[in-house]
Amino acid sequence: MAIGEKTQTELEAAVFRRLVAHLQGRTDVQNIDLMNLAGFCRNCLSNWLKDAADERGVALSKDESREAVYGMPYETWKALHQSEATPEKLEAMKKVHPGH
Repeated sequence: MAIGEKTQTELEAAVFRRLVAHLQGRTDVQNIDLMNLAGFCRNCLSNWLKDAADERGVALSKDESREAVYGMPYETWKALHQSEATPEKLEAMKKVHPGH
């Protein structure tokens, strides 16, 4: 890519914001489905956001990073949108991501 580092960072930030907005709008997509299909979920994104803040010495709590990704407090999102995972989905997750 023949663009400057600042422009690249701005583009990457715009893509991240668009991904987060997309996931906030797709509350029908469960985190376990994301993990099983893509290998990451909303919690992963919030953890990566917190990791990036920590690396730069920026104060950001786990709850704050989750709220940034979910668009609301995590417990509220879970109560409104998270359904019980089926045994099949849980088994698939164990195979694909044994550490989670």
